[in-house]
Amino acid sequence: MSEHDEPGRPNSSQRPTTLRELALLFLKLGTIAFGGPAAHIAMMEDEVVRRRGWLSREKFLDLLGATNLIPGPNSTELAIHVGYLRGGWPGLVVAGSCFILPAALIVTGFAWAYVRYGSLPQAGRVLYGVKPVIIAVVLQALWGLGKAAVKTRLLAAVGLVAVVFSFLRFNELLVIFCAGVVVCVSRWIVIRRRGHVSPSLLALLLQTSVPAAASATAAPFGLWPLFLFFLKVGSVLFGSGYVLLAFLRGDLVERWHWLTNAQLLDAVAVGQVTPGPVFTTATFIGYVLGGAPGATVATLGIFLPAFVFVALSGPLVPRVRRSETAGAFLDGVNVGSLALMAVVTFELGRSALVDVPTIVLALVSAVLLVRSRVNSAWLVLAGALAGFLLGGVTR
Repeated sequence: MSEHDEPGRPNSSQRPTTLRELALLFLKLGTIAFGGPAAHIAMMEDEVVRRRGWLSREKFLDLLGATNLIPGPNSTELAIHVGYLRGGWPGLVVAGSCFILPAALIVTGFAWAYVRYGSLPQAGRVLYGVKPVIIAVVLQALWGLGKAAVKTRLLAAVGLVAVVFSFLRFNELLVIFCAGVVVCVSRWIVIRRRGHVSPSLLALLLQTSVPAAASATAAPFGLWPLFLFFLKVGSVLFGSGYVLLAFLRGDLVERWHWLTNAQLLDAVAVGQVTPGPVFTTATFIGYVLGGAPGATVATLGIFLPAFVFVALSGPLVPRVRRSETAGAFLDGVNVGSLALMAVVTFELGRSALVDVPTIVLALVSAVLLVRSRVNSAWLVLAGALAGFLLGGVTR
């Protein structure tokens, strides 16, 4: 079998991945993956490509590109894709659920303290040490994935242009889609000149549909309206946690008055500073509004579409790759995705490398990653400890 074999069927040169292995890996990542989607993706690449060899870099890039074309939390969807490829349908459920569960439990703990004491537990000192480590982890992943993705001068040029447009704050999905179209059209022109036209990309893409949840309507608070609202959010939302903030504010604060602006900002802050998916902001909001049952239905609502979208789009990825023209579109999407990841890393670096200790932490982490191939999870934990010890002294 090749790296583009059907989902759910491990490469014959590797032993099958057990559900226990998938569960343990993604429970670990869900517990220590600080830093947002770019950092989560980098840590997954370290574990499933470099350390375990479950996927090639090329296959990992294809899955990353596919997640950027569907709504929902990208890093969670990537975890679900990996689970599907390595464990079939059971693996899909296990990997995604185990990546979400630790973050949901941690956020629920924050929400309990928030409701009980009226303020958030302080996490700044830990993040002070974690963020520089995350910079090193992401940069290493970008370097490895970039070598696999940038296969031609055209792809390099498209990636550079995507970086520029990302810095200019163009819509993320537009940047990725246009990168794919440019490379696809270029490849199509080359194929046409050879006298061979491959199947239309549009025909492949039309074989799947994106379900849309019903629009939320004004209603008094209840668990069912809460579930439907977050189901809609998970079904249509592209972009970062700040896009999530704007999306939530329109309904929860302005229309329904379920939350105040301060409560919403606190909820988004918790989603940003805790490990795992940023979408666990929904868990916090659900707990504040409806206790443990509210946290449960909000979490289910916002993450359920991710499982559905991966189940629908996952089987198309190898088919797209087998088409020369459609594969070119995916190549463009891949370099566009890495361009977005590079811009996010730059912006995170500006806020993370604020003094000599943080710069030293980043440099030491980078050296250890390159020279000794130390597991990134241990580096994150060491950074958290260093931040806790140094944060109160240096800030």
